[in-house]
Amino acid sequence: MIVGAGPGGGRLAAELAASGVQVLLVERLQRLTDAAFSSAALPLSAVKRFGIPASVVAASWRGWHLVGPDGSPREWMAPQPLGAVLDFGALRRWLAAAAEAGGGRLLLGSTALACEPAGAAGLRTWLRGGDGSVTPVESSWVVDASGERRVLLGEPAAASDPLVVGRGVEWLLEVGPGPWRAWADRLGFFLGSGWVQQGYGWVFPMARGQLKVGVCRLEPPEGSSPSLGADLRQLLTRTGLEDAAVLDRHGGRIRSTITRREAHGRGRLVGLGDAVSTANLLGGEGIRHALLSADLLAPLLIQAVRQERRGRPADASTLLRRYRRRLRRQLGWRWNLSGRLARRTWLGLADAEGDRRLERLLSTLEGCRAEDLSALLFEYRFERYGLKALPYLLGRR
Repeated sequence: MIVGAGPGGGRLAAELAASGVQVLLVERLQRLTDAAFSSAALPLSAVKRFGIPASVVAASWRGWHLVGPDGSPREWMAPQPLGAVLDFGALRRWLAAAAEAGGGRLLLGSTALACEPAGAAGLRTWLRGGDGSVTPVESSWVVDASGERRVLLGEPAAASDPLVVGRGVEWLLEVGPGPWRAWADRLGFFLGSGWVQQGYGWVFPMARGQLKVGVCRLEPPEGSSPSLGADLRQLLTRTGLEDAAVLDRHGGRIRSTITRREAHGRGRLVGLGDAVSTANLLGGEGIRHALLSADLLAPLLIQAVRQERRGRPADASTLLRRYRRRLRRQLGWRWNLSGRLARRTWLGLADAEGDRRLERLLSTLEGCRAEDLSALLFEYRFERYGLKALPYLLGRR
């Protein structure tokens, strides 16, 4: 059983079903297009790596448009596309359809409540249906792909590596030809405390005549944060989009630890994607890392199921250890650095001094290419900027 039909859960279900594993994919939403909160911007390499079809791609982009604290725009444009913005609902549907095509079952409108051992080699998961009834379902393995809610795994221990929380709100707008052309091939970010305190705003292209506009904020460890509504309205006004028709409103949060030391499972219950902190805090990005975690977990689960079919019990602790090691190796050492940089950058955007630091960092990037900026923000290639960026990364600038 896989709980959560997001990118990680859907991908894992499709891979397991294609290998002959019986899969039940459980999703609390009634429709996979509901609550489609995700900026969903990916580099072209990820689109190719995960075989994402054109039907899931809402727009392509080839450049960056960054507006800093002083209000000055900076642009980096490449001659060819560098990435895509996905239709998040279409991505969910594509993955779920692939799982069903392989023989998997999709159960919508059901919420996982709890999971407990059932016999020597199995688990019992309690599901609440849309009518309020509660039903137990037994399976040999359960994967918690419920995102940052971690409905079955529960909260990680916060002793040495607490969860860092970000909240966001995003509107899908219908705009005229002029505003759409202005943003049709670039990712726009608005950085500085005058835009969003301890966060940032964005404008992304979608299908022709549609734009995504959103804001997000990292929450300070102590105290409360103001509502994001005023920041979003300000962003709409300052970008000239305040009169656009709103097609959809959605919001959500991400929660990840910086070093990802938390347990990745418990016995035959395994965490996937955001449930084990694969949402990157620097850009609020989770889709491709969730897909990656599914690709790493799938062969381990397939091997375990096949082994059990031959009458040999699988060792859950060995599977979890291998999974965690492979995921850590794939994310690499830059992952921790990007998390520390995210915490420093976004939480630091609360006053004039934080804005000045960010302006100095943006100035060091003016001479780079759009491809280099993509490598920095998607691959976390900080070392490419050498001594220019080092003082900022170390907190001395």
